[in-house]
Amino acid sequence: METPPDRPDRPERPQRPARPVAGRRFYDGANRPVTPKQFRPDRSGSEFDERPARPRGRGGSDNRDDAPTDRPVGRAERGEARPPYRERSGASADDRPRYENRPAADRSIDMLFGLRPILEALSAGRTLEKIFLLRGTKNSLVADISAAARAAGIPVQQVPAEKLDGLTRKNHQGAVAFVSPIDYAPLDSIVSGLFEEGKVPFLLLLDRITDVRNFGAIARTAECLGVQAIVVPGRGAAQINGDALKTSAGALNILPVCRENSLHETIRFLQQSGVTVVACTEKAEEAVGAADVDFTGPVAILMGSEEDGISPDLLTLADVKLKVPMSGQIQSLNVSVAAGIMLFEVARQRV
Repeated sequence: METPPDRPDRPERPQRPARPVAGRRFYDGANRPVTPKQFRPDRSGSEFDERPARPRGRGGSDNRDDAPTDRPVGRAERGEARPPYRERSGASADDRPRYENRPAADRSIDMLFGLRPILEALSAGRTLEKIFLLRGTKNSLVADISAAARAAGIPVQQVPAEKLDGLTRKNHQGAVAFVSPIDYAPLDSIVSGLFEEGKVPFLLLLDRITDVRNFGAIARTAECLGVQAIVVPGRGAAQINGDALKTSAGALNILPVCRENSLHETIRFLQQSGVTVVACTEKAEEAVGAADVDFTGPVAILMGSEEDGISPDLLTLADVKLKVPMSGQIQSLNVSVAAGIMLFEVARQRV
């Protein structure tokens, strides 16, 4: 078989000079983007020879020989220390970002930690809001704390170690307690004192109000409209802390707050003392203002939680059930707003 004669090499076609077009890209044989200098390396003296290669990644390029070597050197490579946060951003220490895995700074005024300090605080009669104990811990100090807290009506909750570690970064020894900024008052003393002074009791019962700001707003409205005491349950109530005091505009420092273990017994005690318990619920048939209810006598307004309102067992104990009239489509009010409407009606009749 004869071999075909060699074909003469064809002369290379001259390449047309590339014109700089905005947004235009050039590619080599490997389908990689290149700059005009890489695309036409034989045109010396062209304006494209002065253009550097496009960097790719961290200082590299498609042509490794053309990779720039004079990249900026970082602070860590120069061996310099990182400046403080305040110098870097000009922000104050209070503006420093808080990370999720870092617990908030301890506030010694609002918190106690350690078995012995909490037991000594209970023995001294210090008012505690709530006590968290490490789940599964059994010793004499834990038993003494539980007994003393039960006698004082302070809620105790068994929690895992992660909960305690999230509350404080110090050595809590499996026990953390929140100190109440107010002193709770006994309800029986307040009721008997009001009758002895010739005053008509005007009380407010809050069933499982858990939002701190709602509680503070209710306390502010209650103090302005003449409520003489607020009653909250020992469990399931909002924690009275700095946010509650701020939202109440200082009303919690003036208005007595009573913490009772059972609102069922509290309602029965008030009824036996001649106080009418009026429940505010959307399940009522009569509306406040339209119903012929006399609020000039001893009265206690009962308000329910933000989620499901008044507990059914407490609702059956109420003497009167009223609802707030509404004509909108939402048919729901914030509990602090509903409480303000009910308390205003009582205050209006007593003027």
